[in-house]
Amino acid sequence: MTPRPPLTARPAGRHALLVELPDAERTAAFHAELLRRRAAGTLVPVEEIVPGARTVLLDGVRDPDALARRVTAWEIPAVTADDGDVVDIPVRYDGPDLSDVADLWGVAPAEVAARHCALTYRVAFCGFAPGFGYLTGLPPHLHVPRRATPRTRVPAGAVALAGPYSAVYPRATPGGWQLIGTMPDPGPLWDPARERAALLTPGNRVRFVPVEDPA
Repeated sequence: MTPRPPLTARPAGRHALLVELPDAERTAAFHAELLRRRAAGTLVPVEEIVPGARTVLLDGVRDPDALARRVTAWEIPAVTADDGDVVDIPVRYDGPDLSDVADLWGVAPAEVAARHCALTYRVAFCGFAPGFGYLTGLPPHLHVPRRATPRTRVPAGAVALAGPYSAVYPRATPGGWQLIGTMPDPGPLWDPARERAALLTPGNRVRFVPVEDPA
């Protein structure tokens, strides 16, 4: 079998380039490389860089074909533990699915909290709702399925797990993720009045910091 190339790039319209990667790790590495080159002034002008699960869209590109030839020739280092700004998210581990996740992991509910907050996550991409970041970093043995029956309303600030991802719901929406905790004040997750409306943006590192209920 012919080995799959590390990435493929093709124009997506007159001024956009779609780059496809074989897995989440290489997508994160390519996105980090774009940000490094943009910060260093060595990336051609690009209006928007939009990562997905296994794609990165570069929009507002003068010559997509020329950029495609460049990026496919890049040597792209793996993402390091120090890449990306750190965002700390306070969380109370009081979610209604905490016991179910504990059963899936084969541990006590308190151990779910301990394991979840011991990891450092990375915002791989955003979607579903404004400010909703898909956080990678859960090891495979901690992946959990979505709920068999989604909830019609998940409250803002719910800290959740589904498949390989963790997330925090920035607003009340329907959802089928496993809810393990609550961010006491979810307001900062999404604020259109800020210059950067979303608190969690692709490339950020995220740490969950447990907090106690007020006395």
